[in-house]
This record gives sequence, C-alpha cells and structure tokens, in this order.
Amino acid sequence: MHRRVVITGVGGLCGLGTDAASMWKEMREGRSAIGPIANSELHDLEGMTGAEIKALPQHDINRGHLISMDRFSLLAVLAAREAMRQAGLSWDEGNAHRFGATVGVGFTGSYATEQTYRSLLLGSAIRAELFTGVKVMPSAASVHLSLSLGLRGPVFGVTSACASANHAIASAVDQIKLGRADVMVSGGSDAPFAWGVLKAWEAMRVLSPDTCRPFSADRKGLVLGEGAGMAVLESYEHATRRSATILAEIAGVGLSADAFHIAAPSVEGPASAMRACLADAGLNAEDVDYLNAHGTGTKSNDQTETAAIKRVFGNHAYSMSISSTKSTHAHCLGAASALEMIACVMAMQEDVVPPTANYREPDPACDLDITPNVPRERKVRVAMSNAFAMGGTNAVLAFRQV
Repeated sequence: MHRRVVITGVGGLCGLGTDAASMWKEMREGRSAIGPIANSELHDLEGMTGAEIKALPQHDINRGHLISMDRFSLLAVLAAREAMRQAGLSWDEGNAHRFGATVGVGFTGSYATEQTYRSLLLGSAIRAELFTGVKVMPSAASVHLSLSLGLRGPVFGVTSACASANHAIASAVDQIKLGRADVMVSGGSDAPFAWGVLKAWEAMRVLSPDTCRPFSADRKGLVLGEGAGMAVLESYEHATRRSATILAEIAGVGLSADAFHIAAPSVEGPASAMRACLADAGLNAEDVDYLNAHGTGTKSNDQTETAAIKRVFGNHAYSMSISSTKSTHAHCLGAASALEMIACVMAMQEDVVPPTANYREPDPACDLDITPNVPRERKVRVAMSNAFAMGGTNAVLAFRQV
C-alpha cells in the first residue's frame, strides 16, 4: 500500500527567532542573525562570528528532564513541542505506540563534553557528572522527544553531519510508508558553540571571518549557527481522518553518497541524490519552482552545487528560483536542513521565495538565479531542499502543495 506522507506542524528556533513564524519572517526578508558570539565560555574565541540564540523561550520542562539534557536535546524538545501544538496532536494510551520520532544531529553533546573535559583536566573533579553519558549520546534528542511527548513508536537518532536532518526526515517518511507509525516527529538539532568544536572548524580553514555570502564571488566561507527544526509527519489518511490542516506533502526523497573524499565535494553525488528525489516524487525537472540550496558559502561547495544543479535540471536550472537561507541562520549543522525544510514549507504557503542574503558580487561559476538579497513573489507548488554533508553523504527532499 502506497502511503502519502504530509506535514501538519512545524516548530523551530535559531538565531533568527524562537518559533517558526518569527524565524520565517526574518528568512523571508533576508535579515541575517550572524554576528559576534557572546558565549562567555568560549575563552580566546570570544568575538568569533556565528548565529547564536540570544535567549531561550519560556518553557515548563521539568527539572528531572532538564538535568539529563544537553543543549541540543533541549532545543529539539522546544521545537518539537511547537510543531505538535500547531498540528493539534496529543497521544493517549491507545495510540502512543503509533507515534515516533527521528532527530538528526551533527556534533552531539558538545556542551556536556566540553564541561566534562574542563572539570576533569583543568579542574579538581575526579569523576564526570552523573548524566554525562546520556547527555552526549547521538540518540539523546530523539529520546527526550519520546519522554517529553509520550511517543512510544519508532524512536531513534540519525547522524550524517550536515545532512542529518534530511536523513532523519527521510527515515521518518519510511516508518510511515512501511506502516510502522501513523505519526513521526522529525527534524534536526545542533548546538556547536563549544570551544573544542569551534577550534576544530577553525583548523579546517573553512570559516568566514565576517558573514556568510553564498554564491557571491567574494564569499569567504561558512558561518556556524545553533538551532533546531521539527516537523510533525503523518500519513495522509491519518491527517484527513482527523481533519488536520495540511501544510505540505513530502513528495520524494533522494539519497546518495559521493564515495569521493572525506572533505571535498563532488558533482555526481549531489546530482545523483537530486535525480533520485525527482524520480521518487514522480516529478519532472520542470516541475520544481524553488530549490533551497545547501549553499554553505565556501568557494568549492557553491561552485560544485551549481554544477550539479545544472547537470540535473538542464535549461530549467535558469528558470527556477534558488536561494541559500544559511545566509540568514548560518550553518546549523545537524539542524540546517530542518530549518531549510521550514523555509520550503513556508515558501509554498505564502508563494514567496526567501532570498540569499549578504550577496554582493556575481560569480561566473555560480550563474543561476539565487534570489539575491530581496524576496521574490512567485507561485511555489513544488520545492526541493538539498543537504550535502562532509564525507559525501547526500539527502534531498521534495515538498509539494496539497
């Protein structure tokens, strides 16, 4: 039996705002959250550029749960609660086993790991804090969704660096299509602003000293951010049976691996994922109105992605709208494609393409319509979202209006 999978709720927070609506408003207008990181624990990295959540929203998560959460898990729970509220869903003893969760993470447990190393190596502690192990496990965010929301169906974590959220959503789609669940809460979360993580990225020489300028000739690299994005996924039958408001359908999924290089991107791997996504959705290249690009702002990524898009879409590559919202919320690693999922859903809801912010100079190698600086009104019936991770693991999602 072919089961359609739809989105009935979204939630998120990042440097742009602490709920999906406020985030989207800033994305849509091309206002960037990138600036100096103010975290006092960053030591000699104070003043480094990033997109930081300045203050978390008020919440009533009980202390018993909080003491076993690292920051990435807390962000995931906050985003998931918002998504569930919008979907108008709650569990009971009769249906909890049909509700599940998959959460993608990139750099898991950064805060707890940093705190442990400092207390043991630089302080006087002789043992780690009690909940360190469960704070840093890659499945922690999905487990805390289960605990917080009462989900007793398929629950597991997904990690594939910068493609983690799209892989998590793809996994959730599979659970519903295979009949293992009726509802899945899925997305991604990451909180990488720990000293050791930032030093690791600094060593790779891919960080921009000022801001993120995807596809602009003067781009200098990526900028890191923190955040979480979640969606409530349901089978179409389950959603219509309860008269839910459907925001979008997940029309297709495309997955691939480069098998090329641990850090350098390839053209064929991303192209293969985009082709597979179109085939899975039953779409022609000309059907795609908007593409949310991976668009990190590094020289090699943006040129390689442009070449891959041309290889897949041919002449239509010049007709569809493309943008990288990482120019506003920065690269939130495991959460990045979850935030970009929200951008795609909202673009279809409002028929407006969010711009690529901070754009200054055309690059002949990136000559597609990347919607520079200003949003564009156009009919968005189908949107696609690219996520291409370090190591060459690629995950592409297609969304369709219902």
